[in-house]
Amino acid sequence: MHPCIIYSIIAVLLVVIELLYFRLAKRLGIIDKPNKRSSHNSVVLLGGGIIFLIGVWVWSAFFGFLYPWFLIGLTLVCGISLWDDIHSLPSYVRLIIHGIAVAFMMADLHLWGLDRWWIALLVLILFVGIINAYNFMDGINGITASYSMSVLIPLIIINQSLGFIEMSYLIVISIACLIFAFFNFRPKGKAICFAGDVGSIGMAFILLLPIGKLILQTGDMTYILLLAVYGVDTLLTIFHRILLRENICQAHRKHAYQLMANELNIPHGIVSIAYMTMQLIVSFGLILISRDHWVYALSTIIVLCAAYLLFIKRYYYLHQS
Repeated sequence: MHPCIIYSIIAVLLVVIELLYFRLAKRLGIIDKPNKRSSHNSVVLLGGGIIFLIGVWVWSAFFGFLYPWFLIGLTLVCGISLWDDIHSLPSYVRLIIHGIAVAFMMADLHLWGLDRWWIALLVLILFVGIINAYNFMDGINGITASYSMSVLIPLIIINQSLGFIEMSYLIVISIACLIFAFFNFRPKGKAICFAGDVGSIGMAFILLLPIGKLILQTGDMTYILLLAVYGVDTLLTIFHRILLRENICQAHRKHAYQLMANELNIPHGIVSIAYMTMQLIVSFGLILISRDHWVYALSTIIVLCAAYLLFIKRYYYLHQS
C-alpha cells in the first residue's frame, strides 16, 4: 500500500478517535475550569492532547512495535497525566511516575547499558525536567501544537540526511499534532479543547525519543537547542520565582508568553506563532551551521536569555499591578 494512502487512513482514524473522545469528555465532565494560572475565562473540554498517545499506538500498529519500552513509558505517563487532569494528584506522585516512564524510554535508547551509570541518571533527571517544563509552557491556545511543530519540522529535515529514527514516526506525530491544532488553535481564543497534561507531557515524552536518538547517534549535545526557546523561558521564570521567594510548584502567570497574552493582551495565536517562529529560527540556524555548534549554542542561549530579561524588565510591572 502506498505511504500516502496509509497516512490518509491514519489521519481519518485519528480524527474519528478525537471526536469520540470529545463525546466521552462531555459525558464524563472532563473540562478545564479557569484558575489563577489560566489565560482563558470559559469552560473548555480537557485532554484533547490524548490524540498524541493514540497517534503513537496507531503508528506502532501500522509500522510495527519498534519501541515497546518507550510505548509502555508513554502510556504510563499519559495515563497518570489524564488522571491528574481529572483528579489532581500530589506533585511527588507525578514526578515518581515520570521518572519510571523515562526509565522505560531509556531502555529503548540503550542508555542503561552505559558503563558510567551516573550519565544515565543525569539523562533521567534532564528528561523528567524537560517533560515538566513542556507542561509549564502549555498555558494558551495553540502554543503546544505550534511549538511542537517547530520541533518536528527540523527533526524531519535532519532525519532525511542522518536517518536517526523512522521517518514514519515523525510524520504520524505531525499528523496528530495538526489534527489537535485544528480543534485547539482557534481565533479569538475559541478553542474546542485543550491539550491537558496528558497532551503537553505526552508530546514532550514523544519528542524526547527522536531528540535522544539524534544526540546519541551524532554525539552532539547541542541538538538540545531544538527545545531552546521553551528551555530558556522555563528556567529563567523558575529562577525569577525563586528570587521572589515563591513556591515554584504553585500555579502562576509569570512566563513571558503569559505576560504577552494576559497583561499585553496580545492574541494567543500571535504569541504561539511568535514562539514557533523563534524556535524555527534557532533550529534552522543549527542545521545550516555545519561546524562550531557549541559556539552557536552558547551565542543562541545568550541572545535568548538577554531577550527574556529585557522583556521582563520592561513589562513585569504590569503583572505586579
